[in-house]
Amino acid sequence: MPEYVPNLWYMAAWDHEVPEGGMVSRVLLDEQWVIGRLSDGGYMMLADRCPHRFVPLSKGRLEGDVVHCHYHGLGFDRTGACVHSPFPGPPPAHAHARAVPIVHRHRGLWFWPGDPDRADPALIPDFAFVDREGMHRSRLVIRGNYELLTDNLMDLTHAEFLHVKSFGVNGSIFSWRQSVLADEGGAISNNWDMEDVAAPMWAAAMLREGQGVDQWLHMRWHAPASMALTVGLARAGTERKDMVVPQMVNPHIVTPETRSSSHYFYDHEATPEAEALARQVFVEEDAPMVEAAQEALGDRDFWDARPAILQSDAGAIRARRRLMQMRGAELAESAAG
Repeated sequence: MPEYVPNLWYMAAWDHEVPEGGMVSRVLLDEQWVIGRLSDGGYMMLADRCPHRFVPLSKGRLEGDVVHCHYHGLGFDRTGACVHSPFPGPPPAHAHARAVPIVHRHRGLWFWPGDPDRADPALIPDFAFVDREGMHRSRLVIRGNYELLTDNLMDLTHAEFLHVKSFGVNGSIFSWRQSVLADEGGAISNNWDMEDVAAPMWAAAMLREGQGVDQWLHMRWHAPASMALTVGLARAGTERKDMVVPQMVNPHIVTPETRSSSHYFYDHEATPEAEALARQVFVEEDAPMVEAAQEALGDRDFWDARPAILQSDAGAIRARRRLMQMRGAELAESAAG
């Protein structure tokens, strides 16, 4: 069965990662791609390999919305067509770089590696909240398969053990009411709702002594691995109206780099304190654990390793099964057509 589902939108980069009039080269889904920012504000995404002698196009230059190969000077437009040649005669029509649809939305660049005729931008998940001001958008590479990162994010009970220093959740999540929901658009939500529980350590100073809180952690997943986390904290008994802090919503968007490494896109408030906290949570706490799991798993299939399944895994397992169904459907469609 294929590793990836091609007919989906994947995030390639934050928009600020591609400079105006410039290019960025990046490995995505086991392939090298070059992303260029065009003069009309749009973007192009081509296989980062000249079809002539296979030199990375990113070693060349982007000029007049055409990528010029540094080796022999052939130029390719946003469709991958060769539109410039320094040699006599017209540009060779058979020299073509693979191009994929790419759309700028929610501060991100989303690409569709499958059938371009099926690339409907309306299918890009709703991450409109990312457009808010005062946030810094970041990316890191984690040496773990993208579904292992989904497992980590869809089961937040690990915060009670892994994020004690950063979040100090005080065991409240084990007073959960867990619900796993699916909507008509294919999103899967894994929600934890805790009522009248001990406040996290970081919030204790905002409450009177012994005062309980209602807390909710809602994670929404879209295939293949685009997630949004909503965190709320209100004084107990106020029907979630007397908020201790404003409700927080953050993106956790994962795109495979290779079969054993992933791009992890997230944001945080644009302050040194928030940056340090994000680094502690993602780089120092989450990443080493996911990477250790990947190293232990090696090249074995997840299911062949016979993982133990807990109740708290319900959301992650549904996401894994949804991807299995999508891979199977695409494989059957490919075989039939």
